[in-house]
Amino acid sequence: MNPPTAPANNPLEMCGIEFIEYVSSTPDELGAVLVQLGFRLVARHRSRAVCLYRQGPINLIINADPLSRSSLDRPEGDNQIGAIAIRVANATQAYERCIQWGAWPIPTRAGAMELNIPGIHSVGDAILYLVDQRRNVSIYDVDFDYLTDDGGVEPVVPGLHVFGVVQYIHSGRSPEWIDFYSQLLGFRALPPHTRFGILPHGTILESPCQQFYLQLVEPVGNALFDTEWHEQLARLAFGVPDVLEAVRVLKARGVPFQDNVFIAPDAHGAITAALSYDVNFEFVGHSAGQPFPEHTP
Repeated sequence: MNPPTAPANNPLEMCGIEFIEYVSSTPDELGAVLVQLGFRLVARHRSRAVCLYRQGPINLIINADPLSRSSLDRPEGDNQIGAIAIRVANATQAYERCIQWGAWPIPTRAGAMELNIPGIHSVGDAILYLVDQRRNVSIYDVDFDYLTDDGGVEPVVPGLHVFGVVQYIHSGRSPEWIDFYSQLLGFRALPPHTRFGILPHGTILESPCQQFYLQLVEPVGNALFDTEWHEQLARLAFGVPDVLEAVRVLKARGVPFQDNVFIAPDAHGAITAALSYDVNFEFVGHSAGQPFPEHTP
């Protein structure tokens, strides 16, 4: 059977990121880090060790469920991005299209009376979830108990939003991953000189909805990266209108930033120092809804 012809621009009618999920064996410690960054714990899963943190339009989930942790072949004490949930117009149709194009399905992990969100395998053991935007209720209303009546959280840095995710890949694998994201999801590779933040390496992929980006990074053999290299979703990047102001505000909250001969905060971006088992976050100079902030190092 030949795969269906993809629409030219946005085959899944994608419209942004619903949540980023961290799989963690130290959820309290990682949660404390998120609180430093301005997030607040707003809900707990009714039957699993899963918590929802929120700030402005951003939803971050910490998943400490033993079954989820065992599915990721990483050391004990590790925190890792385990899933990205993408909003699509019709999750069933989007899922079926991905499978027809060769994606690997994940078995359902929903228990009785739990919401079943379709998903496909991504890099390493990570998952790409497809969240249906046709529902009249929030996906969190099904599985989570809110801790307060008000689930909204004012961002400590005005304009904070999800900018994208950095993905580490093995040497020479960029063409394969570009094909994966472009054929299945409709991403497009931006010109080679395009950069976000302050790291000068990698291929930038723009989502078809133009609301977030992926940076594919191959090993470069310098002090910026670990010597042990895993293909994985490595780092979440936030967009902020003013990077240096964001750094000032977050430093006052106790958040450390890398500042050395290799990397230092500037108007383009900044990276936190390791916060919890080498988890770090990137901040990119970008206003939500604005065109991609191209610059050449």
